[in-house]
Amino acid sequence: MRKIQMVDLQSQYQKIKDTVDASIQEVLNTSAYINGPYVHEFQADLEKYLGVKHVIPCANGTDALQIAMMGLGLEPGDEVITADFTFAATVEVIGLLKLTPVLVDVEPDTFNIDIEALKKAITPKTKAIVPVHLFGQCANMEAVLEVAEAHNLFVIEDNAQAIGADYTFTDGTKKKAGTMGNVGTTSFFPSKNLGCYGDGGAIFTNDDELAHTLRGMVNHGMYKRYYHDVVGVNSRLDSIQAAVLKAKLPLLDSYCDARRKAAEYYSNAFANNPNIITPTISDFTTHVFHQYTLKITNGKRDELHQHLLDNGIPNAIYYPVPLHAQKAYQDDRYNEADFTVTNQLIDEVISLPMHTELDEEQLAFITKTINDFI
Repeated sequence: MRKIQMVDLQSQYQKIKDTVDASIQEVLNTSAYINGPYVHEFQADLEKYLGVKHVIPCANGTDALQIAMMGLGLEPGDEVITADFTFAATVEVIGLLKLTPVLVDVEPDTFNIDIEALKKAITPKTKAIVPVHLFGQCANMEAVLEVAEAHNLFVIEDNAQAIGADYTFTDGTKKKAGTMGNVGTTSFFPSKNLGCYGDGGAIFTNDDELAHTLRGMVNHGMYKRYYHDVVGVNSRLDSIQAAVLKAKLPLLDSYCDARRKAAEYYSNAFANNPNIITPTISDFTTHVFHQYTLKITNGKRDELHQHLLDNGIPNAIYYPVPLHAQKAYQDDRYNEADFTVTNQLIDEVISLPMHTELDEEQLAFITKTINDFI
């Protein structure tokens, strides 16, 4: 059996090696390292794939979130509501911009933002909502958008984990994750479903005026060289990373299908285990399984974590500490009673190896090891 990895980027690379190597070599030959042709070509390809008017490439997913908030004109003291159960980057940028983060609980089955908790958190100072499409499926965007419209709020989609997922509205309209709010953001970190070989990110919007603002912001606020019209940052997707992404984008749907196939194997293998809850997929979204995350309900999650490591099976706990309890984001405003789901999830969740190269022998070994232990 091949060595099991949490993410097997090397095996994935071998299948696209010739295309990727040739693309990188072309960048080296032309020396167009910044804002070169591959950046523009990838941008156009991604706009077409997502069905969105504007893609603004940038240096990483965290920058994408920060620049999106800057572009919307949010000001210090404005409240931004987001989920408590997610990676810190989502709330980190809120703090960096001197905005006020408002963390709310999540749903126990999908791990995405709880709509009723969202509604209760709105105050006259609320200016934006950041739904996180966690682990690979969309949050309840129709409900989020209805709340936002009722209160005149911006919606910034954190789509770092669900690029390629489809959302279906009740009227049958379908849209890609990240394209439904005022603005969407994503990360191309190497382990993502669409990952480059370093850092990278992008911002999506259908708003022409906002797109113009964002394009200047990612490049020091310049639209004409050495003329700075807005306060910006230095956040550009370099040409080598764009070349990698352009080669991988046509394969994104097949990558997501491979992840779904592995997830189906996992879920079938655990279906009769009363101590394991497999991922729930909402009716309105597809799941691209950036992570495959179980809930272990018999109190043995930590023991399982170590047992898997002892047996050569990598795994991870996303996330061991909720954001409201992190030292950097603690606030007297928060009441533990408002985070009952999140506080339970941190003791139950465990994520298994999930990538495009998992084979049946590996999956059989992983699932047997878990079922024998739990």
